[in-house]
Amino acid sequence: MEVMERAFALEREGRRVIHLEIGEPGFPPPAAAVEACRAALARGETRYTDSRGLAELREAIAIDKSRRSGVSVDPERVIVTSGTSPAMLLVFSLLIDAGDEVILPTPHYPCYPNFIRYCGGTPVPVVSEAGDGYRIRTDAVRRSLTERTRAIVVASPSNPTGAVQDRATLAELASFGVPLISDEIYDGLVYDGARVVSALEVSEEAFVLDGFSKRYAMTGFRLGYAIAPREQIRTLQILQQNLFISANHFVQRAGIAALEQGEETVRAMRAAYDRRRRLLVHGLRELGFGVPELPRGAFYVLADARAFAADSKWLAFELLERSGVATTPGIDFGEAGEGFLRFCYAAAEEQIAEALERLAPVLRELP
Repeated sequence: MEVMERAFALEREGRRVIHLEIGEPGFPPPAAAVEACRAALARGETRYTDSRGLAELREAIAIDKSRRSGVSVDPERVIVTSGTSPAMLLVFSLLIDAGDEVILPTPHYPCYPNFIRYCGGTPVPVVSEAGDGYRIRTDAVRRSLTERTRAIVVASPSNPTGAVQDRATLAELASFGVPLISDEIYDGLVYDGARVVSALEVSEEAFVLDGFSKRYAMTGFRLGYAIAPREQIRTLQILQQNLFISANHFVQRAGIAALEQGEETVRAMRAAYDRRRRLLVHGLRELGFGVPELPRGAFYVLADARAFAADSKWLAFELLERSGVATTPGIDFGEAGEGFLRFCYAAAEEQIAEALERLAPVLRELP
């Protein structure tokens, strides 16, 4: 966020910045979702809904998740939230008390440890490596288990690495007898024949976090959901009633439309991101960044920048000031990310190409 805010300041001064630092889809949302939202507002659907979400939306989510995972999902296990972050807060609040531990494969999404600490818990990092595609090291997870462990976080596809975990890995994690909190927000944005294995496929006790921001380019709609074990839904509902009441009525109508008519948008984004992914990785390798494998999901590349600097925050700001290219410091994603930069390839191909051209002379001139 600090890089982005400095980029905005440069733009106000007249500089042109290429934004590769933020995870903002480079596409409009499905037209049907926009129209459904407009029509709902015109009909006056601006009041509270059931705190769990509209029954029609929960049914549509259950059908969609069942189709993608191959597991029958009961709509009664779905709770709709104002974005995936509130779903995350509800689930962490449910599972964590002061002094509890949560195992967190790393590099990780920056907010996970903040949510854990906010709920009184302690994040326990388990490092994964670029050389083996950032596969979660189940042996290290097993060694990290204690009597205070309350959950294991899984993100597949992952932000920032784009890693997609296989069934064997998830099944072994589930076998440890600790609930999985599975962030599946990038499901649908995968490449090279990859398939996202939902935690629902390996455990009946898993909590799945998902939403509409990434797959349907609906970040500003703020619409997400959690799928939870049946016996936990009532407690999550009570938390929702107290913290958030319900997601916006008219936005929920947009979610129904996206699920029913948004697949064409998802296909178009996936094809475009695949091209941009290859363009960016090839260019970064040419510049001297380390990218052992193509990311298999999401729209990020976590590139090893230690050939240029050990301090990723310093490097990100130096590149921004001198080249006008905004990137994300790897330290944002935990200590295992230090020395890396995250590049987002949701930007247009011409912007990615120009960013690579701008970076080349600056990187050559670094001390």
